[in-house]
Amino acid sequence: MPFLSACAGFDTSGAVAGEGTVGFLSTQFTPVEEKQRYEAVLKKFLKVPVAYNPVDAGVFASTVRSQVDSGNVSLSLLGGLHGDLAPLADSLEDVDSLVRDLAGRGFSKEVLELTKVGGETSKYVPWMQATYLVAINKKALEWLPSGVDVNDLSYEDFLAWAKAAKQGAGRPVFGLPAGPKGLHHRFYQGFLLPSFTGGQITTFRSPDAVAAWDYMRELWDNMSPASTNYDAMQEPLARGEVLVAWDHVARLVGAPASKPEDWLMVPAPRGPKGRGYMLIVAGVAMPKGGRERARAEQAIRGLSEPVTQTETLRSNAFFPVVQTELPPDLAGAIALEAAAVRLQQRSPGAILALPPVGIGKKDGEVSQIFKNCFQEICLNGSPVQSTLDRQASQLNTILQALDVPCWAPDPVSPGTKCEVA
Repeated sequence: MPFLSACAGFDTSGAVAGEGTVGFLSTQFTPVEEKQRYEAVLKKFLKVPVAYNPVDAGVFASTVRSQVDSGNVSLSLLGGLHGDLAPLADSLEDVDSLVRDLAGRGFSKEVLELTKVGGETSKYVPWMQATYLVAINKKALEWLPSGVDVNDLSYEDFLAWAKAAKQGAGRPVFGLPAGPKGLHHRFYQGFLLPSFTGGQITTFRSPDAVAAWDYMRELWDNMSPASTNYDAMQEPLARGEVLVAWDHVARLVGAPASKPEDWLMVPAPRGPKGRGYMLIVAGVAMPKGGRERARAEQAIRGLSEPVTQTETLRSNAFFPVVQTELPPDLAGAIALEAAAVRLQQRSPGAILALPPVGIGKKDGEVSQIFKNCFQEICLNGSPVQSTLDRQASQLNTILQALDVPCWAPDPVSPGTKCEVA
């Protein structure tokens, strides 16, 4: 790998080969094929030479911190998820003036608020986004309750539909990625709990959370039990084992591949508090004291051009953060997803939720708490309140050791410790 990095004008410390090149350290597109496709996008659409170096999040954080702290910064540009950048806010330049200059691009106000990472000034410029949706094989529409708008489902509608489909098909046909590597914990963190409770952590064991998990138990009773084997829903959807499923956009896109006309992609349902949805938002930032500042700014402007955003979607399935008409020749599945992503984000009562922020390697432990709730309540039939109380005390033990503020949709207050009420 060091050899490959050197070819790209980089070593893992982020040292740039040659003046005039923007050294771009990133946590995204680390697989070789994704990296190569993205390098082609950068080469085609940016007016400045860029050396793109994707690394894992731990290397990213330690590299940025050590360079900025030592005052010897060889990097120009940083790309990462909100959760990668927010803990590094003190090492990042303010980009308010750049964000103002790019206001015409049409960033959503929720995403612009995130760029301030709980402070007063923007620390990154929105780069790209992903989320989770519901994929539907049109065969399932025959069981959709009458009068229900499939693009504006409530959780009650979703349950009624799952029940009717199970009865009509003679087997459950709704599914969830509840396998060992499935992302079902993101459903509870970013969709179910925000929609029922308005929060993710602070409301974890509230009466509203009890209602959410009572609902989840009933929904699970009407879902395919094979879901506990599914890591990504595109395969069981493509095989027809399930007809309706929630998952990450990148893990649904393969289902409609050959016959997009047989499929729908729709926003997740809304609950008593609104339509909770988890946003995976990535941003680009500049390290304090970074090299090639003018060229780095030029690169950021280029990255936010609609044509660059669209090409990123086409090559690596991350969605634009700018307002842009998508070209008619987009692959069918991507076009279906793009429309649903926009609808979900801009729907009335949308509640933006983030994956945990600032918890680093502990994300697996925090996620496991939500998986434990599913295991106990939905699979083992344990009482909801006592399960939530037990898991909440474990969650608080992890959070107290971390001493970090909460993240959306919980109140984000720097200096206050996130914990379950």
